[in-house]
Amino acid sequence: MEKRILIIDDDADLASSLKELITIDGYQVTIASDGKVGLELQGRYPFDLVITDIVMPENDGLEVIIALRCNYPETKVIAMSGGGYVNSRDYLLMAKELGASMALSKPFEYNILQSEIRRLLSN
Repeated sequence: MEKRILIIDDDADLASSLKELITIDGYQVTIASDGKVGLELQGRYPFDLVITDIVMPENDGLEVIIALRCNYPETKVIAMSGGGYVNSRDYLLMAKELGASMALSKPFEYNILQSEIRRLLSN
């Protein structure tokens, strides 16, 4: 069965680009424009992996990670951030402490994300 991945990011161009690249690797990919929509989708169609931005309107990525860890502890999470009001490293550190498997600073090399996706979903 195809592994399902949810990308939550308010940057539509980045989300679309990631969807194209990840789909080529054989995964089923869905996009949500913010954390609220992402969590609603997760509740209806549980995903194997959620890739979430941190700084977003509605539920931000940290809130998403907390909700996933509480309600869907088996779902793998990758966090990404380009910054915001504080240094992106601070957001990414918080994401890891809250349970993200990996935290990427934007911009990043796709092959790094690709390797982590493969590693997390190989089990």
